[in-house]
Amino acid sequence: MIFTLTTRRTVRAAIVLLPLVLAGCASLSQDGGYSPVQSLVKERSGQDIKWVKSEDDAASVANTIAPLLAKPLSVDDAVKIALLNNKGLQASYSGLGIAEADLVQAGRIPNPSFSFGHLRRGSDIEIDRSLMLPVMSLLTMPFASKIERRRFEQAQFRAAGDALAVADETRHAYFSAVAAQETVKYMEQVKVSAEAGAELARKMAAAGNWSKLEQAREQSFYADATVQLARAAQAQVAEREKLTRLLGLWGKQAAFQLPERLPDLPKAAQEIGDIEVQAMQNRLDIMMARRELAGLAGSLGLTKATRFINILDVGLMHNNYNQSPSRENGYSIQLEIPLFDWGGARVAKAEALYMEAVNRSAELAVNARSEVRQAYAAYRSSYEIARHYREEIVPLKKRISDEQMLRYNGMLIGVFTLLADAREQARSVNGAIEALRDFWIADSALKMAQTGRSPTAADSKPGASVVAAAD
Repeated sequence: MIFTLTTRRTVRAAIVLLPLVLAGCASLSQDGGYSPVQSLVKERSGQDIKWVKSEDDAASVANTIAPLLAKPLSVDDAVKIALLNNKGLQASYSGLGIAEADLVQAGRIPNPSFSFGHLRRGSDIEIDRSLMLPVMSLLTMPFASKIERRRFEQAQFRAAGDALAVADETRHAYFSAVAAQETVKYMEQVKVSAEAGAELARKMAAAGNWSKLEQAREQSFYADATVQLARAAQAQVAEREKLTRLLGLWGKQAAFQLPERLPDLPKAAQEIGDIEVQAMQNRLDIMMARRELAGLAGSLGLTKATRFINILDVGLMHNNYNQSPSRENGYSIQLEIPLFDWGGARVAKAEALYMEAVNRSAELAVNARSEVRQAYAAYRSSYEIARHYREEIVPLKKRISDEQMLRYNGMLIGVFTLLADAREQARSVNGAIEALRDFWIADSALKMAQTGRSPTAADSKPGASVVAAAD
């Protein structure tokens, strides 16, 4: 009797509240939840992003990047183009639409079902009509909406993380492409010098003023310089094409220009400060882990609450007969009886998923702290190496070259000694270019470690002790 009264009240409440719930059904947003993604990326990269959904959006992007492509690209211009024009990034934004559709679906009442029966016994005809309402789905709708809301927020963090990853890859490809181009130009000069030395050696050997051994050495240097130039040109094409793919360019747009040389080394390296704390507060994968953990906690609570009642449907019935003017009205209830399955397995699974997420989150927090320390160490060491090349090695090689030139002008050394010194100077200049490239790549990696996510952490599942680890 108690069950009957409770159910009757539930049915009455559902019927009374039904119009209100219908009036408050969730609907799709105008921007698909894209505004928070834009804010997250803007705060961490200083760049704007755009979700291209129409021809007008595509035209707007084309008009924005056209002036940038008309001049040598800076690194900020390259990142801006990639964030607006990278097609893979545009594809990842579609995940927002999927998550929002699930959120809206969770906030809508499942459709009622209607059944109709026609029975005949002799000349008697019985007609049954029933309307079934999924009451359990209605009661659990607020919990399901809350869970889907958290999943939708995770999709927003994931989309922002994808954008920051593209920005980091673009900066990496940009510095590599500029360094490769600079190396090719320098190796062309080295090849010309080596060719002149080899030709001079050939003529002096033919005149009997130079040994065959010395001539072979100069010829070998020329051959090595030719191979190194070919490899440098090959690397230049590969690095430029990698950058082109990230920028999403093709056709005439692929003929973009790059600056002659890499940016100068900063006067001083940034101090480490509290980068671990900042990383825990700003990294998107950490924020996403917190949301996912909260969602799993909600799922666990819902599973415990509904472990005994899995299906509850309530329906209205209306029967009439052709031989009698009387009618039958009433209601029906469909309830799963927890006779064999008490829901213990479902609760255990939910608890296991929650604890798995807790430990995954702890792992993610530990890894994030380690990654940001490693990124700063790489940044600092690459800065010191590049500074050493700039202030010690290259000036020292130039000073030696100047002294050798004075001795050559005073006829104290020969031309081949001067060429040998040029070979040493070529190696130091190439080393300086690579060191400066490595510094700018390490600088970009440090920014990514502080604000975005790492490739390994991106696939990790979330957790709880992230909160504790961040404090």
